[in-house]
Amino acid sequence: MTSPGTKPGLTVVLAEPRGFCAGVERAIDVVERALDRFGAPIYVRHEIVHNKHVVETLKARGVIFVEEVDEVPTGAVTIFSAHGVAERVEEHAGERGLKAIDATCPLVTKVHREGRRYAEKGYHVVMIGHLGHPEVEGTLGRIPGKVHVISEPEDVDGLNLDHPDKVAFVTQTTLSVNDTRDVIDALKRKFPSIVGPDVRDICYATQNRQTAVAEMAKHVDVILVVGAKNSSNSNRLRELGENIGVPSYLIADADAMDMEWLKDAGRVGLTAGASAPETLVQGVIERLRGQCEVDVKTLNVIRENVTFKLPRELLDDPQPSQAAGA
Repeated sequence: MTSPGTKPGLTVVLAEPRGFCAGVERAIDVVERALDRFGAPIYVRHEIVHNKHVVETLKARGVIFVEEVDEVPTGAVTIFSAHGVAERVEEHAGERGLKAIDATCPLVTKVHREGRRYAEKGYHVVMIGHLGHPEVEGTLGRIPGKVHVISEPEDVDGLNLDHPDKVAFVTQTTLSVNDTRDVIDALKRKFPSIVGPDVRDICYATQNRQTAVAEMAKHVDVILVVGAKNSSNSNRLRELGENIGVPSYLIADADAMDMEWLKDAGRVGLTAGASAPETLVQGVIERLRGQCEVDVKTLNVIRENVTFKLPRELLDDPQPSQAAGA
């Protein structure tokens, strides 16, 4: 029980790693360096990453987000988001005379190359992913021929392929490792000679954040995941916590948190999806401090040291930039 006028104690366990991955940092850096070099406005096709706070910060600096390159004035600088785009989008940008800079995460580009290589060798290509997600749409547009998209083990039954002895698979990079392994196992049962990268194409950041949440779940009563509703990797973190048996909530920022969720909690786990800036995590802690005596502990699970090169159009930019919203 808490005496009147005193705050209850609350331990916040911060997952490490959490938040921005190297692909997201690179994508934001690409936009900021393009602003420095070419000046506003800069056009970006789709959200550069799935986070409205990042998007709004870049809008304030003169970035205009569009859905299609048809909306971009001829000759303007245009950036493709971290999720990647179909080849036809790149070609159409060239036809319109746009100066295009590709901010696609290098790990997504790797999946494009794998899928294309399988198709060119005559394999039926199966993509494990969520139809309609920008990354999947971009990958489909990079692989020649028909690609079969599935997301659940049950979807495998519906795959009736002309040459079942020549099937390959690739995966969306932001899936749940455990769920994807179930789908791959179902594929291997139906197509014993299937080839593919197993779960290695699920990106290191997605895997690391899921591993950190699984470890954190052993020590907390409730899990909060900071991230956007349309962020695949953020949703998987919430689902993972829930599947382990810990009540888990996905919140866009501190204002989206319902304190009722924490009324019986002594230890709260806090993490963030790969496109959520650290400022939002700190905002959650500050709001908790308004209600409780907060003791923050960091649970270090995996150390990350991954970096990616910038696109060649920006490599000789001498002015380092600050990450938006970070």
